[in-house]
Amino acid sequence: MEFATPLIPARLVRRYNRFLSDMIIEETGQEVRAHCPNPGAMLGLKDPGMRCWLEPNDDPKKKLDYGWRLAELEEGHMAGIDTSIPNRVVGEGLRAGKVASLSHYTTIRPEVKYGTNSRVDFLLTGEGLPDAYVEVKNVHLRRDSDWAEFPDCVTTRGAKHLAELTEMVAQGHRAVMLFLIQRTDCGRFKLAADLDPAYARAFDAARAAGVEAICYGTDITVNGVFFGQELPVDPNTQAL
Repeated sequence: MEFATPLIPARLVRRYNRFLSDMIIEETGQEVRAHCPNPGAMLGLKDPGMRCWLEPNDDPKKKLDYGWRLAELEEGHMAGIDTSIPNRVVGEGLRAGKVASLSHYTTIRPEVKYGTNSRVDFLLTGEGLPDAYVEVKNVHLRRDSDWAEFPDCVTTRGAKHLAELTEMVAQGHRAVMLFLIQRTDCGRFKLAADLDPAYARAFDAARAAGVEAICYGTDITVNGVFFGQELPVDPNTQAL
């Protein structure tokens, strides 16, 4: 997924109000307000002074002239902070057959109604195959070694998705939770059970019921976020 407009570097002043941030444009020194497309805690990605990358826009329908897309990490690594991007990246990966366990499906439909007032991120179908319900979760928390973790705060919505995927398995379908790591300094994935014990317990129950869990990384540059390689998922959740 390529960015529509070339990104420009800035320094974070503060992130507040969940969807707003103040930035100083590096080239001009101008302080601007940028949309922060991320309702999560963003642990480790909202420190004042952090170098960020903004996407300018001239869309009159948007209230702000800039959207925050990337946070620059140590040793040249990047983290994507836009939670709308993972579905687009996974969609590209699915259509290109890059998800090995799902590559035999021929039809990929996004945002299909299922469960209780929900929409599954992708419904995959193919002749002679059970329908595959795929939920995508954005991952950008890193606290320990090269482990990526999810969630970074309590997510009752995430637990609801796990219950709905479990119901799909009970009906004879496949159900897949796909975690997309939107940062380039991680090599494996585990749950942050200490941050949301209820989600960890729901995850354990879903996996025991047959819900599949897979994880993929991303390649991130100032040009875009691209589907990467499959990464290992920790089999030991250690739900609290």
